[in-house]
Amino acid sequence: MAVTEVAFHFGAPDRLAYACRLLRKAAATGARLVVRSSPEIGAALDAALWNLGPTDFITHCDQSAADAVRGRSSVLLVDADGALDTDFPILVNLADDVPKEFEQFQRVIEVVSTDEQERNLARQRWKLYTERGYTITRHDLKSRAGE
Repeated sequence: MAVTEVAFHFGAPDRLAYACRLLRKAAATGARLVVRSSPEIGAALDAALWNLGPTDFITHCDQSAADAVRGRSSVLLVDADGALDTDFPILVNLADDVPKEFEQFQRVIEVVSTDEQERNLARQRWKLYTERGYTITRHDLKSRAGE
Protein backbone atom coordinates (compact mmCIF):
# COMPACT_ATOMS: atom_id res chain seq x y z
CA MET A 1 0.00 0.00 0.00
CA ALA A 2 1.24 3.47 -0.89
CA VAL A 3 2.13 5.92 1.85
CA THR A 4 -0.43 8.63 2.52
CA GLU A 5 0.61 12.09 1.28
CA VAL A 6 0.04 14.81 3.88
CA ALA A 7 -0.17 18.52 3.01
CA PHE A 8 -0.87 21.56 5.14
CA HIS A 9 -2.29 24.69 3.52
CA PHE A 10 -1.45 27.43 6.06
CA GLY A 11 -2.68 30.99 6.26
CA ALA A 12 -6.09 30.83 4.58
CA PRO A 13 -7.66 34.24 5.27
CA ASP A 14 -11.12 32.69 4.82
CA ARG A 15 -10.96 28.96 5.52
CA LEU A 16 -14.36 28.11 4.01
CA ALA A 17 -13.77 30.14 0.86
CA TYR A 18 -10.38 28.49 0.43
CA ALA A 19 -11.88 25.03 1.02
CA CYS A 20 -14.50 25.75 -1.66
CA ARG A 21 -11.80 26.75 -4.16
CA LEU A 22 -9.76 23.67 -3.29
CA LEU A 23 -12.77 21.38 -3.67
CA ARG A 24 -13.82 23.03 -6.94
CA LYS A 25 -10.35 22.64 -8.42
CA ALA A 26 -10.00 19.01 -7.28
CA ALA A 27 -13.52 18.00 -8.36
CA ALA A 28 -12.85 19.48 -11.82
CA THR A 29 -10.08 16.89 -12.23
CA GLY A 30 -12.45 14.06 -11.31
CA ALA A 31 -11.12 13.67 -7.77
CA ARG A 32 -13.40 12.45 -4.98
CA LEU A 33 -12.91 14.01 -1.56
CA VAL A 34 -14.27 13.51 1.93
CA VAL A 35 -14.33 16.62 4.11
CA ARG A 36 -14.18 16.03 7.85
CA SER A 37 -15.25 18.85 10.16
CA SER A 38 -17.45 19.88 13.05
CA PRO A 39 -21.19 19.85 12.29
CA GLU A 40 -21.18 23.68 12.29
CA ILE A 41 -18.35 23.97 9.79
CA GLY A 42 -19.90 21.19 7.68
CA ALA A 43 -23.22 23.05 7.51
CA ALA A 44 -21.46 26.29 6.57
CA LEU A 45 -19.41 24.52 3.90
CA ASP A 46 -22.54 22.82 2.51
CA ALA A 47 -24.25 26.23 2.22
CA ALA A 48 -21.14 27.76 0.62
CA LEU A 49 -20.96 24.94 -1.95
CA TRP A 50 -24.63 25.50 -2.87
CA ASN A 51 -23.90 29.22 -3.34
CA LEU A 52 -21.07 28.82 -5.83
CA GLY A 53 -21.80 30.13 -9.30
CA PRO A 54 -23.97 27.94 -11.57
CA THR A 55 -20.94 26.87 -13.62
CA ASP A 56 -19.00 26.01 -10.46
CA PHE A 57 -21.48 23.53 -8.96
CA ILE A 58 -19.78 20.69 -7.07
CA THR A 59 -21.78 17.51 -6.55
CA HIS A 60 -21.73 16.92 -2.81
CA CYS A 61 -23.69 15.28 -0.04
CA ASP A 62 -23.44 14.55 3.65
CA GLN A 63 -22.87 11.31 5.52
CA SER A 64 -26.60 10.53 5.71
CA ALA A 65 -26.99 10.39 1.91
CA ALA A 66 -28.04 7.16 0.22
CA ASP A 67 -25.33 5.08 -1.47
CA ALA A 68 -26.64 6.08 -4.92
CA VAL A 69 -26.18 9.77 -4.08
CA ARG A 70 -22.72 9.16 -2.60
CA GLY A 71 -21.74 7.31 -5.75
CA ARG A 72 -22.52 10.37 -7.86
CA SER A 73 -20.95 12.93 -5.53
CA SER A 74 -17.47 14.39 -5.80
CA VAL A 75 -17.48 15.57 -2.19
CA LEU A 76 -18.76 13.86 0.95
CA LEU A 77 -19.20 15.99 4.10
CA VAL A 78 -18.79 14.07 7.38
CA ASP A 79 -18.84 15.06 11.04
CA ALA A 80 -15.54 14.74 12.87
CA ASP A 81 -16.93 11.89 14.98
CA GLY A 82 -18.59 10.15 11.99
CA ALA A 83 -17.34 7.23 9.95
CA LEU A 84 -15.01 8.08 7.07
CA ASP A 85 -15.67 6.67 3.61
CA THR A 86 -12.47 5.55 1.87
CA ASP A 87 -14.30 5.34 -1.47
CA PHE A 88 -13.30 9.01 -1.49
CA PRO A 89 -9.48 8.74 -1.63
CA ILE A 90 -8.67 12.31 -0.56
CA LEU A 91 -9.39 13.54 2.95
CA VAL A 92 -9.71 17.27 3.60
CA ASN A 93 -9.49 17.68 7.35
CA LEU A 94 -11.14 20.78 8.78
CA ALA A 95 -11.49 19.20 12.22
CA ASP A 96 -9.33 19.98 15.26
CA ASP A 97 -7.78 16.50 15.48
CA VAL A 98 -6.32 13.82 13.24
CA PRO A 99 -8.70 10.95 12.45
CA LYS A 100 -7.46 7.48 13.39
CA GLU A 101 -8.20 6.25 9.86
CA PHE A 102 -6.19 8.91 8.01
CA GLU A 103 -3.67 6.34 6.76
CA GLN A 104 -6.38 4.69 4.65
CA PHE A 105 -6.46 7.72 2.32
CA GLN A 106 -4.14 8.48 -0.58
CA ARG A 107 -3.90 12.11 0.48
CA VAL A 108 -4.73 14.21 3.53
CA ILE A 109 -5.08 17.96 3.16
CA GLU A 110 -5.19 20.14 6.26
CA VAL A 111 -6.55 23.67 5.71
CA VAL A 112 -5.50 26.16 8.39
CA SER A 113 -6.64 29.76 8.72
CA THR A 114 -4.76 32.67 10.26
CA ASP A 115 -6.60 32.25 13.60
CA GLU A 116 -4.05 31.65 16.37
CA GLN A 117 -6.06 28.94 18.16
CA GLU A 118 -6.54 27.09 14.89
CA ARG A 119 -2.83 27.42 14.11
CA ASN A 120 -1.96 25.94 17.54
CA LEU A 121 -4.25 22.96 16.91
CA ALA A 122 -2.66 22.54 13.47
CA ARG A 123 0.78 22.44 15.08
CA GLN A 124 -0.41 19.51 17.24
CA ARG A 125 -1.68 17.68 14.14
CA TRP A 126 1.60 18.40 12.32
CA LYS A 127 3.51 16.94 15.27
CA LEU A 128 1.40 13.77 15.23
CA TYR A 129 1.98 13.24 11.50
CA THR A 130 5.75 13.77 11.84
CA GLU A 131 5.94 11.48 14.88
CA ARG A 132 4.42 8.77 12.68
CA GLY A 133 7.10 9.35 10.08
CA TYR A 134 5.17 11.31 7.47
CA THR A 135 6.88 13.96 5.36
CA ILE A 136 4.57 16.96 5.13
CA THR A 137 4.22 19.30 2.18
CA ARG A 138 3.66 22.86 3.36
CA HIS A 139 1.76 25.44 1.32
CA ASP A 140 2.01 28.94 2.77
CA LEU A 141 -1.03 30.77 1.42
CA LYS A 142 0.05 34.13 2.87
CA SER A 143 3.02 34.20 0.50
CA ARG A 144 0.68 34.02 -2.51
CA ALA A 145 -0.21 37.54 -3.57
CA GLY A 146 -3.86 38.19 -4.26
CA GLU A 147 -5.30 35.29 -2.24
